[in-house]
Amino acid sequence: MPLDPRAKRFLDLLAASNAPDALGTTVPQRRKALAEIMKLSGAELAIGKVEDRAIPSPGGALRIRLYAPVETTDSMPALIYFHGGGLVAGSIDTHDSIARALTNSGLIRVISVDYRLAPEHPFPAALEDAMAALRYVSAHTAEFGINPKRLGICGDSAGATLATVTCQAAARAGGLRLALQLLICPILDYTTLSASRRELANGYLIDEATLTHDLRYYLPPGSDAADPRVSPLRAHDLTGLPRTSIHTAEFDPLRDEGQIYFERLSRARTEVSYTCHPGMIHLFYGLGAVIPYARTAFEKIGGEIRAALS
Repeated sequence: MPLDPRAKRFLDLLAASNAPDALGTTVPQRRKALAEIMKLSGAELAIGKVEDRAIPSPGGALRIRLYAPVETTDSMPALIYFHGGGLVAGSIDTHDSIARALTNSGLIRVISVDYRLAPEHPFPAALEDAMAALRYVSAHTAEFGINPKRLGICGDSAGATLATVTCQAAARAGGLRLALQLLICPILDYTTLSASRRELANGYLIDEATLTHDLRYYLPPGSDAADPRVSPLRAHDLTGLPRTSIHTAEFDPLRDEGQIYFERLSRARTEVSYTCHPGMIHLFYGLGAVIPYARTAFEKIGGEIRAALS
């Protein structure tokens, strides 16, 4: 179907702002631009409880934010959530609205992780924090009011990269069995120009230049972007992964990566579902003030969370 009229209006306004070319953007500029965009999430969703804490990680104290719905019990389903931002931008503050939407739509607890960002902390710092968060939360489920058999992992955009790599590592290590992997507009392969990345390379919020910019700051010199810890679509072994829900957008350059991962997981006999949201762009789910369809998407995502973690 054609580009959603609300999404098109948003993109037209962005184009009219004459923003600098992504490759010439500094990291502080990138962070400020994302923070401004995330202000378009809409009215703050009321939930039961929000609490900031710190847990140990290789980089020191790791900030996390706990969300709980209005009605809670002592042993609830939960998602560990990693925010987007290309691994150089974003925070638990900028993506607060998405964590709240996951909490409300899924009727679950959400643990949002403020992992370290590049270039101050290049690869694999963010991944180390993601793994540390999973290990700590899974070992302290009673402390967080979580049912250990109903714990899942989630990420959007580059946060979904972390979620995917962390989930693959947990499956290979054995022992910990997650109940759900939820990936929203995931970045899964930095090395391959898929058809959607070629066709939608410019003008759809996340440009090819943006991906190149972020990767340049994320990876230290000499690193290989084909490393499955960077591009998890390139992992050879996809067996043993939990039930997976993948959401992409029709006008997102990253669309094909999500579909290919769905196809690979299907061949690996993983229980997996795939939704490509028609007419939508990257990050549409976080722009509820200008793209009302975001609410419809979270209704579907929430239903899938409840089905997987009930």
